[in-house]
Amino acid sequence: MSLELYYWDGLQGRGEFVRLALEEAGADYVEVARGEPSEGLGTNAMMSIMKSRDEPYPPFAPPFLKDGDLVIAQTANILFYLGPKLNLAPSAESLRYVANGLQLTIADMVTEAHDTHHPLASALYYEDQKDAARVRAHDFIDHRIPKFMKYFERVLKQNPAGDTFMVGDALTYVDLSMFQLIDGLLYAFPRALKRFGEHYPRLAALHDAVIERPNIAAYLQSDRRIAHNEACIFRHYPELDEAAT
Repeated sequence: MSLELYYWDGLQGRGEFVRLALEEAGADYVEVARGEPSEGLGTNAMMSIMKSRDEPYPPFAPPFLKDGDLVIAQTANILFYLGPKLNLAPSAESLRYVANGLQLTIADMVTEAHDTHHPLASALYYEDQKDAARVRAHDFIDHRIPKFMKYFERVLKQNPAGDTFMVGDALTYVDLSMFQLIDGLLYAFPRALKRFGEHYPRLAALHDAVIERPNIAAYLQSDRRIAHNEACIFRHYPELDEAAT
């Protein structure tokens, strides 16, 4: 039975971190919200699980994954489950918790990136909070990006197995997620991050190495890869990118 990934159609969002792992592993999966209603798929199928009165422990929001009767919610939790199944987790069990901790830290930064364009309320349009967004973006660019990226760069540098991968001596889902985080930030803040490779050479090398992996390269060039857009987490608003000092 195919794995079933549930996420909003038309968005990379948090679902993209899961997609990258599935694509790298060549996993057999179906993205339900992008399927045909006639096949029992589509957004309605996703919403029916979330709102079901009979589903035990229904997910609060996408992304979530179905593997048979098992429903797993939250990006980091999904990847913690998929990692060993897809051979994308450290072989040492102790390092699997390290990987999960890094994934949760990535999730923290993703939330902060989202809040640069929605600093007051998610229910408001960006246009209703532009002044606050400039203040939030200024702080994110000047303080939060360096704080997170210096940490991730240090993790790479101090990896006992070498600075090729975030955890251990082989690719894990954390490396794929780090690629997605960097890729999203480069899209949202190209001016502010024009010297990203100079400041964080190991992270830049990791980003480029992931792009060159055959399965990832094929995915990025396919119609399965949804383009960055201004309805998603990472949005490019020039006026926010100009907040850099």
